[in-house]
Amino acid sequence: MITPRLIELLFSAASIQRWNDYPRMVDLVELDKQAHKFIIAYFLAKIENDSSIRMSALIEAGIFEFLRRVVVTDMRPDVFRKILQKKRKELHEWVISQLHEELAPIEEGAFLERFETFLRDDAYYEKERFILKAASYLSTRWEFSIIYQTSQFLNDIEAVKSAVDDELEDYYELIGVRKITLNKKLSRFIDLSGRLRFQKRWAQTPRIPETSVLGHMLIVAIFSYFYSRRIGACEKRLENNFFCALFHDLPEALTKDIITPVKYSVSGLDDLISAYEIEKIQNDILPLIPSQIQQEFSYLLGIYDDVHKDEFLNKIFTDKIEIVSSLEQYNEDRFNPIDGEALKAFDRLAAFIEATISIYHGVKSNELTKGKREIKEKIRQKGAIGGVDFFQLTEELENYFCH
Repeated sequence: MITPRLIELLFSAASIQRWNDYPRMVDLVELDKQAHKFIIAYFLAKIENDSSIRMSALIEAGIFEFLRRVVVTDMRPDVFRKILQKKRKELHEWVISQLHEELAPIEEGAFLERFETFLRDDAYYEKERFILKAASYLSTRWEFSIIYQTSQFLNDIEAVKSAVDDELEDYYELIGVRKITLNKKLSRFIDLSGRLRFQKRWAQTPRIPETSVLGHMLIVAIFSYFYSRRIGACEKRLENNFFCALFHDLPEALTKDIITPVKYSVSGLDDLISAYEIEKIQNDILPLIPSQIQQEFSYLLGIYDDVHKDEFLNKIFTDKIEIVSSLEQYNEDRFNPIDGEALKAFDRLAAFIEATISIYHGVKSNELTKGKREIKEKIRQKGAIGGVDFFQLTEELENYFCH
């Protein structure tokens, strides 16, 4: 489904510094930028209300761009664009050669073939590319608003600001771009989700690399994409799985991260937190979402029956939301399926990897070693889901990082 080496590459984005030639109040890393970009792209695509835009293509194109960026590492955007203008073919052939071994096993080579087509043919996923480009610009613009605060003493900062501002015109044809730049409600949501960069995972212990809640959400979403491909999920199921995973920790922008041992050790605390999250979602998040997608977005956040929230349940949504034990007979777009149980497994797997990689780098603590052991045991007890043995994945990852 996905190899340990590819997982290592995805996590390496948490170490790729952005704007590292400017003074920064906080670390800005590529993994967080990519996550923010995906969130913005979701809304740009939905608001555009264009039936020719395929969300599955948007997701895949975004992953392709992410993988390319990881290989190219921390090259400045202006330098990267100049190279694409002059040496596009050569650069992309080099990127393909760097990722061939990691991508070839996925879907028996079909994923690699689509990746190669994407890099070689600009017309492939053309509309989805444009939305992703606009989303990338808006997330970069959001970052620059931070950089500008600490860099006004630099001689070239006004020129950089002008260049950033001027690029806005390239994407103004998109309805969502106009809404965001006019500082409408949606811009407040983009700001809220961006702040998840500042909340660190495993905040109670040192760890390398540090990963934010925002970056973690994208990792889980990418895992869900590869899982959806593996099980032959229908288009809507793949879309729902990805974006449910991408938004699964969104309420933490309002509640902050409450570590799992606390959440489940105090009787009744988990239910209280869930009720509070529903209240915050209904009062502080959904009013910022365009009305035509509020119901869909609420479904992705895991709310059902208006008073319950659990994004990690298997669900379908036709006339009403239903909890189901298995999605085998609901693998059609009309059922709007979500593989909640698999997403929970990937949430745990991501946490397991976060601990494992840090220990591999020599930074460990009692919290990390104990947490890693307990997560692995929970994955073992749950067993295979959708034909995917998650415990075997943990074994493969340990062998890869620890030997």
